[in-house]
Amino acid sequence: MYAVVKTGGKQYKVTEGEYLKVEKLDGAEGDSIEIDQVLMIADGDKLKIGSPMLDGGKVTCEILSHGRHKKVHIMKFRRRKHHQKCTGHRQYYTEIKVTGIAG
Repeated sequence: MYAVVKTGGKQYKVTEGEYLKVEKLDGAEGDSIEIDQVLMIADGDKLKIGSPMLDGGKVTCEILSHGRHKKVHIMKFRRRKHHQKCTGHRQYYTEIKVTGIAG
């Protein structure tokens, strides 16, 4: 059984017991959250597809930790202009564990 959920502007295919790093969510470590933006649920041959969201579909998750990804280096360089600029970015994430799929 798996589901396709939308969180943080991205879509994820999740199964029960899976660990996942998603965009930062509100909540403390150890809290349980519900993701109600479920696009699709598949259980063997049964397939439920929402338009765009499934009514009554939800995925329960447990927050494991918060953190930041590795740094992404951005280099801007203009040839022959004696100009270069180096910056970086580290995106915040929340690591979650999927504990249940209902719908």
